[in-house]
Formats: sequence, structure tokens, C-alpha cells
Amino acid sequence: MRSLLLEVGFEELPARFVSSAVQQLAGGITARLRELNLSHGNVTVYSTPRRLAVKVADLVEVQPDRESEIKGPPKNIAFDAEGQLTKAGAGFARPQGVSQEELFVKSVQGVEYLFARKFYQGQATVSLLPEVLSGAILALSFPKNMRWGDYDLRFARPLRWIVALFGCDVVPFSVGSVAAGRRSWGHRQLSQGPIDLNHADEYVTRLADGYVMVEADRRRQTIIDQVTALAKAQGGKALLDDALVGEVTNLVEYPTSFCGSFQEEYLEVPAEVLVTTMKEHQRYFPIYGSDGRLLPMFIGVRNGADNHLDIVVRGNEKVLAARLADAKFFYDEDCKQSLEANLTKLEGVVFQEGLGTMSDKVARLVRLAPQLAEVLGEAAHARSVERTALLCKADLATQMVYEFPELQGTMGEKYALLSGESPQVARGIAEHYKPRFAGDSLPESVEGKLVGLADKIDTLVGYFALGKIPTGSQDPFALRRQAQGVVQILLANQYDLSLRKLVDLAAEGYSEVSLPAEYHAELVDFLLARLRVYLLDQGLSYDTVDAVLASKEDRVPRLAAKAAALEAFRAEPQFVDLHTAFERAANLAAKTESVVYNEECFVQADREFFKALSHLKETVPQALEDGLYRAALTALAEFREPVDRFFDQVMIMDKDEKVRQNRLSMLLETATVFRTFADFQAIVVSL
Repeated sequence: MRSLLLEVGFEELPARFVSSAVQQLAGGITARLRELNLSHGNVTVYSTPRRLAVKVADLVEVQPDRESEIKGPPKNIAFDAEGQLTKAGAGFARPQGVSQEELFVKSVQGVEYLFARKFYQGQATVSLLPEVLSGAILALSFPKNMRWGDYDLRFARPLRWIVALFGCDVVPFSVGSVAAGRRSWGHRQLSQGPIDLNHADEYVTRLADGYVMVEADRRRQTIIDQVTALAKAQGGKALLDDALVGEVTNLVEYPTSFCGSFQEEYLEVPAEVLVTTMKEHQRYFPIYGSDGRLLPMFIGVRNGADNHLDIVVRGNEKVLAARLADAKFFYDEDCKQSLEANLTKLEGVVFQEGLGTMSDKVARLVRLAPQLAEVLGEAAHARSVERTALLCKADLATQMVYEFPELQGTMGEKYALLSGESPQVARGIAEHYKPRFAGDSLPESVEGKLVGLADKIDTLVGYFALGKIPTGSQDPFALRRQAQGVVQILLANQYDLSLRKLVDLAAEGYSEVSLPAEYHAELVDFLLARLRVYLLDQGLSYDTVDAVLASKEDRVPRLAAKAAALEAFRAEPQFVDLHTAFERAANLAAKTESVVYNEECFVQADREFFKALSHLKETVPQALEDGLYRAALTALAEFREPVDRFFDQVMIMDKDEKVRQNRLSMLLETATVFRTFADFQAIVVSL
């Protein structure tokens, strides 16, 4: 057994591409090794901005021999009456390279088939590796690709070298004009030249000699340790944002952290602006004092050693000073007028072609958000909600948000307070964008909740009306995130509002477009699909969720509560009674499509079942309306006894058409009552 090493060298890859690409490379190699039945030990990945590498330990040197049975035509087709091969039998044997004597018959599920036993001799692993490794490289997919020169290859950046070693031996293959070998390259500035590897196992140590720390986890921890130590030395604490640490890890091959400073006058600008400038534009780590206030210092990470670090610090300070000066200028200029004064500028900002301007959207929100306050029991906040809706997009016309779009909402809150708006309105402006991403917090203020809900449903209705509906993995307008926000806000606040009603309210505000009935239904289903994802993430069984969502209920909190109740009830003995009663009724109810009664044909058993059904039709809907979901499930389970007795006493499919229709009608109504809670046919019952 030997170690296999593959290193693919590129020009610097974008940081966000690196981690996923190296996992793709490892997955492609291991999948193909598995297909070829080549056993191996641990698989380790390495990555930097310039290289993706995979090392496979203890890979067998020879593929094991194997024997397989190949299924052919049925025996009665493969042989004639005299026991000789027919054309079909011979046609099967020929490509397998076997004689008639080597064929055999085997029974499969009671039918006899012709089989051939084929022996495959294992090949030397080194002869199989070129296809394995080249295939894994060519299968790499990046969010954005490019072509260069006359080559047909498409990667995120040009391919520069390939190292492919099986133990000491080079695995010979080429990708485009780049041939695999044993030569790698160290750090661009610090390495003394190319690095020729003698063995796959020396990869980490030899690259370290060339000032390349190929283990991403080690590089990450080194950055964390360095940044923490530097911040502590300044009497502060660094903001170690996970996303920023991950990005910096994939930007450097040999990390060296340094500390710089900026003028204290810039602290007059809101801290969010300074932090955004440092993190998003310069990839610096801000430093906070023991009092939680931002200090006029930052920590950066250099891709190199500590030589001439003073020059590096001065250069970074100069760049940051220019950016902070711009930010202060934008802030000072924006503060010269009230937030409301920016509203007229929104008339020149297009929301979406076909859906009007941002000014049009604000007008719709000003109408919709107070309506939601009324229907959701928040009427006491109607005036502040309306004011929040009016101002929620005003900061989009400010110089600061134009330069730093990620600060939308945040700067709206700052400018609102400076303009004398109430804290509730200001907070609502900041919160109405939440949740911005998966795992983000939800708005806490009533203003943020209702304006956020109005904003998101308005966007969804508009895009669906234009037919811009997400398909498959394509979601260019992030509508799934908007729908997820709608569902989470409704659920977190127990807002008992029909999704159909919510869509109707938003659609009424549009004069630019109308929402066709089919798109209306599709949008409701789209929102319910987001609820399904949420409930599955909470650990509920998929069939429980699907059964509940199949009911006609479309109030999110009620659906979630029903799903939780049903999930718990499935663990109890009574669920068997419920499911049995439903199946017995539903199976025969499928034989009729209408409810028609001829009561003069009722016998005593019919009257008793009809009475029990009438009681069920009253108790279950009332329990559902009152939110008593366990009581509803219990009533459905207890209905097994009337169902069983009815089936024992009468023949459902009676020869008399009127009698038969009576009984099928009662069973159809029974199944309908059950389905008001859930479609229990979707439940998978273990036998």
C-alpha cells in the first residue's frame, strides 16, 4: 500500500471558492476509487489560494480480482425445445465471451433466467489512477468559470501545475497543456524556487519549508491565535467573525498578523460604518475596549513573514484612512438633511422593471403595513407602523448606503434618530430586513415585524405576478429567503392569518401588475414549502409534515401546532385506531364522488353511524378552530369503534343502489372530516 497525492495549482482562487472546490476534488477521487474497488485509508485535504490538494493514505497497489454474475433473458426465451441456445441466448452469450457450457440458469423471484459468470482480473492501481485523477480535476465546478488562451478548459482561474504521486512514482496524465509531475511551488515571495517532491508523504513538510501552510485548519487557528494575542496586547478584544476568519484563511498561504491604527476623529462616525469598512472592504479585524466601545485600531493579516512589517502597517493605515475619510464625508453630508427628505429621491430608484420604483413600493407598504396591524391584533401600533413603512427605504437614497449597501436599514435607524423619529420607528427601520440570512435573528419590535412582513410579501407577490418564480436551484431574486422570512415571522409571533388572505392584501396594492389565480395558488404553495423546510429542520417526520400540509389549513401557526401534535400522537397506541378508521373509510369512499342520501332506505345500523358521524362533524372542526389538536386526534381515534361496528353490521357495497350510495356517502364524509386535520394517507405506517 502507498500514499496517493494530487495537488492542483492555480493562479489565486477567490477565497469563497477554495473550501468547496477542495471537497469536490476529494469527493471525485474517492467516489471513483470506490467504483474501482480500490480500498484505502484516511483521506486528507489541503488548500490555499493557489492550490487544492488531496492525499489518500494506504491505497492498495493492485485492484482485487472479482467475479460477477450477469443476468440475461428468461430461460424459456434463451433456449429452444431441444435445449439449444436461441438467437436471443446466443446474442447474450457472445458479448460476454462465454461458451454455452459456461452459462447457467438461476431463479429470480420465481422466474428462471440465463446467467453468465464473468471473471475480472485486477489491474495495477497505477494504471487506473490517470483516469481517476484527471477526471476529478475536469469535474471541478466553480460558481464562476473562465477560459484562457486557446484552451477549452474552464476553471475559476488558470491551471498552472499538477503534482500526482503514488508513493514515489509520478502518475502520468495531462489536463490541457499541463502535465502531471512531482514539481510544486512554494510561497510567491518567500520560497526559494520550485519544490520537487520525492514522495507523497513529504508534501506537508516540504511545502512548509517553502513558507506554505497547506493545512487550512492550522492556518485558521494560527490567525485566531495571532489576532487574539495582538488585541490583548493593546488592552482590547478582537471581533473574530467566523465568516471573516474563514475568508482570510483562504486568502493567505503563510499568515502573519499586524496591528495598525487610525485617527480618533473617525470614531464620531457610527461604529457600524467603521466595522463594515474594516471587515468588508479591507478584511481587518476591529478591536473593542473593555467597555465594549470600538478602539481606533485594527488587526490585519499579511500573506508573508514578519520582515518589513512596519512598512506593511503604514501602507494599510494609509489605505484605511482614505476609506474612513470617505465614510465620514458621506455621513456628514447625509446628516445635513432629515431622513424623510430622501423620499423624493426614491422616485428615481427602480425596484424592479414592471413593478415600479422604490417610491411605488413604499406607497404600497404604507397602505399594507397598517392593514396588517389591524388584522393581526396590533392596531395600537398602527401609526408607528405606518411611519416606519414610510421611512423604511429612505436610507437607500443616502450617500452612505449607496457606497455601503450592506448598511441599509442600519443607517436608516441612525438617521431616523438624528431626524427626531421615535425609537420604535427607528428600530423598526433597522429590523424590517430581518431575517437577512439563514440563522439570522427575527425582528423584535412590532414595527419591524409588520413592516418586514409587508415588505417581504409585497416583493413575493410582485415577482410572482411577473412570472419570475424560482425553479429548481435557480433563485436569482432570493425569493426563498423572503418566503422563509414571512413564515418565520408568522410562526414566531403566532400571527393567525391565512396565507391566502395575506397574499390577497398585498396583491390589492399593485396597480402595475395583477396576480393571476394560478400564480396566487403557486405563491401560497411556495410559502407552505418554506414551512415544510422549517418543520423538517425542527426534527418532525417528513410524512407527518406532508400529511398536515395536505389539509386545507393555511394559517402557519396552526399548521405547525397540528404537525407537532400529530407527531406526538403517532407514538401513542391510539394512533393505530385513528389510522385504521381512516383507511377503512377512505378506501371505500373512493368509490363515490358525491354525498347523496336517501334516508328512507336507512336501517338501524345506518342511523346509528349517521348519528355518530354527525357528532364527529361538529366536535372535530370545533376542536380545530379552538386549537385543541390533541382533542381532535383523540376524537378521530375513538371513531374507530363506530366504523368497525358499521362494517360488521352492514354490507357497504349493497346491491341496492340507494342503500349503497347512502353508505358510501357516509364514508366519504368520514374521510373528509379526517382530512380536515391531515391527509392520513400520506403517513407511512410500519408493519
